[in-house]
Amino acid sequence: MSETLKSTHLARAIDTLRAAGVVPGVAARLKAGAESINKELRDSVVQEVPAFTQSGNPDVLPELDEHLALHTRQVCRQLSGLPADELDFVRDHAHRRAEQKFPLDALLAAYRSVHKILTMRIRDAALETADDSAHVRRVVAAVTDFMIEYTGAISTLITSEYVSQTRLIAEAEGDRRTELLNMLLSGYDESDPRAAQLLRRAGYLEQRQSFCVAVARSVDPREMENAARAQRMADAVAQALGNQPIRVLLGVRDNLVVVVMSGTRRLSGWTAPQSLLADRVYPQLRTIGPAALIGMSNDVPSTSHIPHALSEAKVALEFASVADRVMPFSRIPFRKMLVRIASERMQSALPPWLDSFMEANKKSRGALLKTLEAYADADMNVLKTAKALEMHPNTIYARMQKIDDVTGRNPLSYHDLTELLLAAACAASVSPKFHPTYV
Repeated sequence: MSETLKSTHLARAIDTLRAAGVVPGVAARLKAGAESINKELRDSVVQEVPAFTQSGNPDVLPELDEHLALHTRQVCRQLSGLPADELDFVRDHAHRRAEQKFPLDALLAAYRSVHKILTMRIRDAALETADDSAHVRRVVAAVTDFMIEYTGAISTLITSEYVSQTRLIAEAEGDRRTELLNMLLSGYDESDPRAAQLLRRAGYLEQRQSFCVAVARSVDPREMENAARAQRMADAVAQALGNQPIRVLLGVRDNLVVVVMSGTRRLSGWTAPQSLLADRVYPQLRTIGPAALIGMSNDVPSTSHIPHALSEAKVALEFASVADRVMPFSRIPFRKMLVRIASERMQSALPPWLDSFMEANKKSRGALLKTLEAYADADMNVLKTAKALEMHPNTIYARMQKIDDVTGRNPLSYHDLTELLLAAACAASVSPKFHPTYV
């Protein structure tokens, strides 16, 4: 007998039925009525468990018929006194239903119908088969014990196999999504047939799609080092985007939640393009709590551009703040972007007079740089600058002369003014010893 069906109560029930003359004779009666039993089982399950008829899977009902027939056969085999077959058919059924995401509670409800119908059928056949001296109550009790043990064993088996298969599927799906995410973010060679096949199967090589990348972290970046908190951030992003008609692929990489979003750019070549994907998801991302900072890329037209979109999203994240928690790359002020790029690549090219200017500005408690800022804001009008700073115009001229003496640059000139302000802004982003107020 299979390990799954080895049970003292089951063996005792069969021995009681054998002593009453029920086993093995009852098996012949059940086999003779097997077709009728299977039909009754099927009708009962379909009537009592709506999930089987509500399913759009064409394999569900035929496979249910086959599965119920195998149960009838298994019960007949045991009641004929033969060892039980291995219950591979139960395992296979559990795996199939798990792969198709058929609900486990519907399977267990079906087994309750199986228990009810087979108990009545076996009881009637047993009473007809039993010796005249057999005690009716003992026969009925033995049949009940037999079916309780049998149904309990198969219910336990199908539950464990279903859960195990679901876990395996989830792990495989998680591995597949992780592989997809890594491939999309890191880039891939279109000549790689495996990469192309994986992307094609996942639908990422379909035409007329737009892609957008977002990265998110906590306001306190140290919180992202905690795996549980990083996962909560990922869950919040997934929930915010869950009601959108777009595809979302996300994961945690380098202490950032990285999201690859894709949506239909246009329905066909003859229809107008839809709104930008980045514009569509922006309001949804703003619903995430105030503890999150998010950077978004511009839309890109194909998967090959996703690594570039990731770079844009990371740049946008640098400009996100508590005031602007969700920062699209397209909304970063041009001047700030220019300063950022210059500060990364031109640190060694900063003008030699910059140290002298910043030192003079420090001694003036920031007055020199503040005057330059006000002068730029006043469209290079000294009178408006003086009014804004609430001082005499001669004071403005005196400060401008001081700057000219220190730097050799005339701040009253547009080109020199621009150079002074850009140099100060770049210096602030590359060295902590510079603290200009203009950035």
